[in-house]
Amino acid sequence: MSDRVVIAPEAPDGASLRAIVDRARQRGFRRFLLPESASVPSLPGEEIAVRTSSGIRVGTASEPVTPIVSISDPATLEARVEGTADGATLIVEWTGDRVIPLENAVARRGGRFRLWTIAGSPDQVPASLGALEHGADRVVVPVRSPDEVDRLESLLERVTAGDLAWRKVTLTAIRPAGLGDRVLVDTTSILRPDEGLLVGSAAALLFHVASEAVGSEFSRPRPFRVNAGAAHSYVLMADGTTRYLSELEGGDSVLVAVPHGAARAVRVGRIKIERRPMVVLTADDDHRARTIFLQEAETVRVSTDAGRIAVTALRPGRLLDAVRLPTARHLGTAVEETIEER
Repeated sequence: MSDRVVIAPEAPDGASLRAIVDRARQRGFRRFLLPESASVPSLPGEEIAVRTSSGIRVGTASEPVTPIVSISDPATLEARVEGTADGATLIVEWTGDRVIPLENAVARRGGRFRLWTIAGSPDQVPASLGALEHGADRVVVPVRSPDEVDRLESLLERVTAGDLAWRKVTLTAIRPAGLGDRVLVDTTSILRPDEGLLVGSAAALLFHVASEAVGSEFSRPRPFRVNAGAAHSYVLMADGTTRYLSELEGGDSVLVAVPHGAARAVRVGRIKIERRPMVVLTADDDHRARTIFLQEAETVRVSTDAGRIAVTALRPGRLLDAVRLPTARHLGTAVEETIEER
């Protein structure tokens, strides 16, 4: 979720402003809105926007400035949504109600234009990110101290990717799959035994792979870790997109969930890719075969109708917990197109 949050430091001097930016960078934020007078060089991968007297400019000084629109009533919202050109950006600051109007704006824009909204405080950010499960493309939030950055991060950890479409699918086969590159995802959070990542070979169906909060007779618990699967696998991110496990980097926010329960965002501390013996699990999803490749080890557990079971103890016929997602994706984002995954 932090990928859509724009930190707007509000500080009395340059040193205080820089302290807010430094803390935000440490917490994984990469988008900033700075006053024209600020002298903060950008780092690789960052997006720096500038607030001018007439609006917000993203990019170099040659880029156009987008005005900030104040909206307090339905008629003004309707006019602004209708009047925003395809491919343009609408930046909204609410002067009255903010949640329902934002949901209306998200519903009306479709994919026509980019929608930014300005939050009044960190507490307003989760609702702005989650409106109608999609939220605004960017949420600008004023931050007045490094401590507020920490508070914002704690609020975002409770943001989920919306209502997950949980289902149970029948395991039809489990068989050796030779050596493969498996990915350990070590997070910066302590995970409960029933929490885990959503992973699979096809974006249409992701299986619940549990954390290593429970060890084995020969290994200690690693409650920050998920032995997530083969490098090619999709994993669900905190913002609802998918990414290949091999693409994860320190600082990324992934979604950890309890089957049919709560979900939260946690940050990746590191990943470790090693070549290990693998097994492939095949499940029946409404007569479609879906797979997940996992390391063959007693500490790798998937969630089932009988609780969390090690892959070494799984047998065909067991019901596995999984989440169904839109199939078609472009760079991890769901799109409307015809696609078949095998």
